[in-house]
Amino acid sequence: MTQEIRETNIYKKQSRIFLSQAYEELERGDLPQASEKGWGAATQILKAIAQERGWEHFSHRDVMRTVDSLERETGDDQLGILFASATHLHVNFYENTYAKKSIGNHLHRVTRFVDKAEAFLPAAV
Repeated sequence: MTQEIRETNIYKKQSRIFLSQAYEELERGDLPQASEKGWGAATQILKAIAQERGWEHFSHRDVMRTVDSLERETGDDQLGILFASATHLHVNFYENTYAKKSIGNHLHRVTRFVDKAEAFLPAAV
């Protein structure tokens, strides 16, 4: 297994870990942490895709470019729409203004985003 595949696997697994933690934090009522874990889940799956394709993935700009590239490649504009929920969650980590129900709704959309995005990775990764 090459280093690149190992890193892709780490990002992919971390995405699911963050997603699970986001729902746990939501249930505990720690809304800022639930929000940040949701953002983390979305960005980690994007880092896995970027790593797999040899794209840069070290900044917010790189993550946004990955979403844009996937949208252009697939014609699926839902990717950007779903990813916008992750961005809302990232903002909420700093502002802590969203209600629990709103964060839950955003987390459900992030879950859909992660599910869609995983399909862009080879099954063996």
